[in-house]
Amino acid sequence: MLGLPPDLVPVAAVALGAALATWLLSVATGECSWVDRAWSLLPPVYVGAFAYEAKFADARLNVMTALALAWGARLTFNFWRKGGYRKGGEDYRWKVLRQRIPGPLFQVFNLVFTAGYQNLLLLLIALPAWQAARHRGAPLSALDLAATAAFLAFLAGETLADEQQWRFHAAKKRASERGEGLARPFLDKGLFAYSRHPNFFCEQGQWWSLYIFSIAAGAPPLNVTVVGAALLTLLFHGSTHFTESQSLAKYAGYADYQRRTSRLIPWFPRG
Repeated sequence: MLGLPPDLVPVAAVALGAALATWLLSVATGECSWVDRAWSLLPPVYVGAFAYEAKFADARLNVMTALALAWGARLTFNFWRKGGYRKGGEDYRWKVLRQRIPGPLFQVFNLVFTAGYQNLLLLLIALPAWQAARHRGAPLSALDLAATAAFLAFLAGETLADEQQWRFHAAKKRASERGEGLARPFLDKGLFAYSRHPNFFCEQGQWWSLYIFSIAAGAPPLNVTVVGAALLTLLFHGSTHFTESQSLAKYAGYADYQRRTSRLIPWFPRG
């Protein structure tokens, strides 16, 4: 397949099938969130596939698979409770993009970026496991321990951020049902007092941590699988900019929140 190494062909075939399926489903249903629904499911499959090929006999690949499964379980649960798997549970940002991009061009965007590029990215972020599989048998080291600790710390941070966000929006909904308003219509407490998007920061950190395993296995410090984590970081920067443009349009106090709070990397508030 396109000159790929033979050990990459099975997962690449799954990624290609996922891209086609999510695109066809988006056309059939008029919803673009099918990639969002697959987002938490596919990377653990890809990482686990390399552990399976090693007959689950490689400790490093087993650890990577367990971490990817923990990441996927957390994200799946959070997406489910927000209604992402319900009919009509499409992310509000897709509607905004439809309004900005003319109909035929939006379908090109949907095929190339939404289904194609994002499914490719979901494969790329899992490829440190491919490097680990190619260097299987190398004993676990302090670098593996550091990568595991970092991944778990980022996972805990994202879980806490999601819980704080969930409770805030639940309180906001209850206040709205009572005909009341909140002093601040967006979350700026807890972890969100130190970063405007602590969940985004922790999400990226987990996949950079997974990349470290490829180095621990024996791959060069800068190897080809860094592309996945790097492209994910670029995607999140673009997504953050788009999300904040919507918040600025909705909330009068959001510009001040931007001024005093770090964008991604948690830091002490200014002023």
